[in-house]
Amino acid sequence: MTDVRENLTWELLGDATRELAERVAEDGYEPDIILSIARGGVFAAGALAYALDVKNLHLVNVEFYTGVGTTLEMPIMLAPVPNIIDFTDKKVLVADDVADTGKTLKLVRDFCEGAVADVRCAVIYEKPQSSVKCEYVWKYTEDWINFPWSVLPPVVQREGQILDA
Repeated sequence: MTDVRENLTWELLGDATRELAERVAEDGYEPDIILSIARGGVFAAGALAYALDVKNLHLVNVEFYTGVGTTLEMPIMLAPVPNIIDFTDKKVLVADDVADTGKTLKLVRDFCEGAVADVRCAVIYEKPQSSVKCEYVWKYTEDWINFPWSVLPPVVQREGQILDA
């Protein structure tokens, strides 16, 4: 990780997700479901759902990052985990903010594999070290990303919670 920061603003997020949706549409992919990886993927997923006119939006909570450049050993899905039977024979677009190590995306993609008709990934950013090469990427970067939703500390610090970077 470099000391250089990629700065995504709310305005640029709108442009980025619109361009990302256009890439999905130009490819001819028509997802039945958008599966958001919370928390950062919620913003991309919502924008993609509107732009691609997909009303079936699901969320999976995955814990991995504990700070800037620090993670758990492996990502874990937090309850409630979606019922994979709801995705049977559907085309699923997994949406997240960044493919950094790729471990979170791999966990969610593997969760879908074999149960869905097709699973593809869309991210705002992808880093070169990602083990998952996403089908749809807005921008490639090696830098740490300052997302507009996580640059300021929480208004309330919940006991036992780790502060995000």
